[in-house]
Amino acid sequence: MSDFWLYFKLGLEHVLDWKAYDHILFLITLCVSFTFISWKRLLLLVTMFTIGHTMSLLLANYEVVSVSSKWIEFLIPITILAAAVFNILRTGKIGGNKKIISLYIITVFFGLIHGFGFASYYKMINMEGDILPLLEFALGIEVSQIIIVLIVLVLAHLTQTFLRFGQRDWVMMISSIVIGMVISILIENWVF
Repeated sequence: MSDFWLYFKLGLEHVLDWKAYDHILFLITLCVSFTFISWKRLLLLVTMFTIGHTMSLLLANYEVVSVSSKWIEFLIPITILAAAVFNILRTGKIGGNKKIISLYIITVFFGLIHGFGFASYYKMINMEGDILPLLEFALGIEVSQIIIVLIVLVLAHLTQTFLRFGQRDWVMMISSIVIGMVISILIENWVF
C-alpha cells in the first residue's frame, strides 16, 4: 500500500509543483472559460488531458516512442499559448458538439505532449516498467488537476459575483495573463 501512496503523491506533486508551473498554466487556460454549471464537460476535458498524459508516459516507459526533450520543452509552452489564444478568439461564442469534440481531441494531443515532458524522469523512478505505478501516478495527476480546476472555478465565481466581472472579461484577463507568462517560457525553450 505504501507504493500506491508514493506514486499517487508523485502525481500530485507533478502538477502542484510551483517550480514547474507550466502544467498549472495549461490547466488554468483549459478551464477558465467554464463555470460550475458546466462542470461535467470540464471534468471530462481534464480527464482527457490525463489520458493523453498517461498514454505518452506509457509509450515512453515501454520505449515505443522516443521524443527529443528539447522539442517537448518547446512544444509545451506552444500548447499553453494555443489554448489561451483559442480562449480569446472563442470568448462569447457558442460552440456546437463538433467544436466540443474537437476540443477533447486537441486536449488529448496536448496531454501527450505534456506527458513526454515528464517521461524521462518517470522512467527513472519506475525502472521496472510496471503499469500499476503508472496508473497510481495518473490518479495523483487527476486529483491534483481537479484541485486546480476547483480553485479556478471558485476564483471565477467570486470575481464574477463580487467584483462584477463578466464571463468574457474574466476569460480575456486570465488568458492574457497566461500568454504574458508563457512567452518567457517559450523564449527560454526556443529551438530555432
